Amino acid sequence: MGKKDHAFIGFQHNSLLFKQDSISEPKTINPKVRSEENHMEYIRVTKENLENEHICCAISNNRDIQVASKKAWLAERFDDGLVFLKSTERGKCFIEYIPAENAWNPISADGYMYIDCLWVSGSFKGHGYSNDLLGACIEDSKGKGKAGLCILSSQKKRPYLADPKYLKYKGFEICDEADNGIQLWHLPLAPDAVKPRIKECARHPHVEESGYVLFFTSQCPFNAKYVPIVEQTAKEHNIRFKAIHLESRETAQNAPTPVTTYALFYDGEYLTNEIMNGTRFFKEIERRQSWS
Repeated sequence: MGKKDHAFIGFQHNSLLFKQDSISEPKTINPKVRSEENHMEYIRVTKENLENEHICCAISNNRDIQVASKKAWLAERFDDGLVFLKSTERGKCFIEYIPAENAWNPISADGYMYIDCLWVSGSFKGHGYSNDLLGACIEDSKGKGKAGLCILSSQKKRPYLADPKYLKYKGFEICDEADNGIQLWHLPLAPDAVKPRIKECARHPHVEESGYVLFFTSQCPFNAKYVPIVEQTAKEHNIRFKAIHLESRETAQNAPTPVTTYALFYDGEYLTNEIMNGTRFFKEIERRQSWS
């Protein structure tokens, strides 16, 4: 598939050029100057090219169940306005965002764009690629008349959440916070933008059931592999465990915690948003048992 078949964004001198079939109308925005060695091209993933594009941050096999799960989820979100912009390097840099009214999170942010994920991998950090991707999101959101951007983070860096230091550096501010320390940050793009809020159902994360309760979506590809592994680990050790797959926007928007990609509770109390493998979950079980 040649360049004419993609929504490419390429560097020309010190500007970022949106080609004719890109995010919105052709335009040039000016990111910070970079040398030829840091040249990067970006592709907008769409329904038309989704099957052929690599879309996962740490999974190279396009036939992996995790990739298939993520692609199925993405395919149904494009009609909701989701944008997935990635580097031509396999899964090394990407941003995923969607109109906040259609976000799979319990937030009230009418007129905003919600960023699901902004990822730059390993050795690709420090070259300005996050700025490129965020800048493209900002320009696209302005073109669509959005009031601002919003994203989930926390006071200190947590796995699978945006880095609060980077958000602050880019002008984002905290606009709300849940009891479990998950914060909603926003970047206004209009002078009269109303601050987004976390919905009441997620402001005080808690569930009534005892044992482990996991809420998750297919937005993160790792869940397709690791949720069944954790379920099996719990079964093998006779541990009470319930996995709740949030399979619709409506259920996700009414979840008991702001982070819906992965939210683990124990005896009603929120534990973590960090995705666990079997070994990590077993250590969690041992730790709990040592207390009893």
